Parts: sequence; C-alpha cells; structure tokens
Amino acid sequence: MDKTPEQQKEEFFYPTAHYRGEFTPENLAFNANLQEFASRVSLLCGLETSGKIPPGEAYKQIKALWQELKESKKNLLDRTNPEES
Repeated sequence: MDKTPEQQKEEFFYPTAHYRGEFTPENLAFNANLQEFASRVSLLCGLETSGKIPPGEAYKQIKALWQELKESKKNLLDRTNPEES
C-alpha cells in the first residue's frame, strides 16, 4: 500500500529506527521518546544555526526537552530496573 504524501513527509522529517535492544514495553516506549528527543533537538539546532530562533531560545527549549526525557527515564526505566539508576 502506498503512503500518503503526509505520511511520507512525516517519515522524512521524523525518521525512526527499529528497536533492536532487549524488548520490554518500557524499553520500547523509552526508545521512542529518545528518538523523538533526538529529532526535536536536531530541528532546534537547525533553526538556531539558520538564525530562525535565538540561541537562548534554542537552549531553553532543549533544556525543557531534556527534562521531559529525564522524567520519561525515571517513569519507564528506573521503576523496573532500580539497580541501573
């Protein structure tokens, strides 16, 4: 089945890789969050580099994304693997 132009655009701007680690629902969810973090940071870096947003704004948004990722790790991984914290 062919993908719609919207789906193709989504895959182009937000590519994801298949998860190859130890499968648990928590690991899979964290991996998806980590990939989204990386994509959004990359986009913010591009916007800052091209002068579309100021450096301070890029930093602020990346810091907020980092806090979300830390919370995700705490909720998904630290509960199930306390020895890896």
